[in-house]
Amino acid sequence: MSSADLDAIVLGAGAAGLMCAIAAGRLGRRVLVLDHANKPGKKILMSGGGRCNFTNTGTSPAQYLGANPHFCKSALARYTPQDFIDLVDRHGIAWHEKELGQLFCDDSSRQIVRMLLDECEAAGARVQVACPVERVRHHGDHFRVDTAQGPYRAPALVVATGGLSIPSMGASGFGYALARQFGHAVRATRAGLVPLTLSGTHQTHLADLAGVALPVEARCNGAAFRNQLLITHRGVSGPAILQISSYWQPGDDLRLDLLPDRDAARWLLQMRRERPAAELRTVLAEVMPRRFAQRLCEVWLPSRPLRQYGEAQLRETAAVLAAWPLIASGSEGYRTAEVTLGGVDTDQLSSSTMQSRLVEGLYFVGEVVDVTGWLGGYNFQWAWASGHAAGLALAARAG
Repeated sequence: MSSADLDAIVLGAGAAGLMCAIAAGRLGRRVLVLDHANKPGKKILMSGGGRCNFTNTGTSPAQYLGANPHFCKSALARYTPQDFIDLVDRHGIAWHEKELGQLFCDDSSRQIVRMLLDECEAAGARVQVACPVERVRHHGDHFRVDTAQGPYRAPALVVATGGLSIPSMGASGFGYALARQFGHAVRATRAGLVPLTLSGTHQTHLADLAGVALPVEARCNGAAFRNQLLITHRGVSGPAILQISSYWQPGDDLRLDLLPDRDAARWLLQMRRERPAAELRTVLAEVMPRRFAQRLCEVWLPSRPLRQYGEAQLRETAAVLAAWPLIASGSEGYRTAEVTLGGVDTDQLSSSTMQSRLVEGLYFVGEVVDVTGWLGGYNFQWAWASGHAAGLALAARAG
């Protein structure tokens, strides 16, 4: 496939870029995928602990953040989790549902990358790695992409370069710079689905509990997630914290329900009736990790026999347990973030085709766009759906 033969160039051999190439290639379009990394799908390979949480059966627009919450609707409706499951099944890849609709490979995320590459080959799409892009220009009816391996030209260009998360895997702001080059606004970016760091009292008294985990409901800015919290040496992590981190910014009020499956006040009053001699820390240690219960009572909740608490005092204690204020100082940043919040402003993109409203033939898909999903396979589903939408649009455009 020579440069003169190309219908489209896709920048980025990740989930969205490969899906775009597959969709366009199946319909006869000649697509070249370029990536600066030495192998395709690096983020796919490391996802889900190496088993790739490739979609979520409960996907809906409600699980996505962005300045325009309606933008993701069209693409998600046209390429569903079942569509991707059908593709996985056709390739004989065994999978299982872990929890909350999250689907994982039984074996390895390498199977998903192999599947995508096989689909690209079958569709006639070429994938070229270890090919850093040096410059992109737009000349009349075509784009010229200068790379370390020479120049390429095509009438359409798809930016599928991802966000800033996990720079050790090659993530960069290249896609945002390219968007700005072509006149697009880029909404402020920050790390999402990321552990939070603590300072002051919380850091001082929790750091030595690193490794302790407990179920909580994390709440911030109207969002709430019930799942596990994990205490780390620098702060807190675990699914509940990763989820709420996308809604939190420094200075925001963050609360944890430490007894998410109980009415704390009713339970404490019952314990006082049934076990008046038991200390608060003793009964708490029966419903949460003992070390955490003890530390909670040493620092935040004075512990004494339950019979020594009046009803009002127990209700005050219950209120703390149900909405324990966690003072986070920051996040671990892009180094460990699973996604990047913000990105290319969707006001300047078509929601049905992902094409720029400013430059004919220019498309943005996947994480580089201001659409960010929850933890649990939602971001992969956005990659598949947005890439598929652009791929169909490329085919229609070239036809």
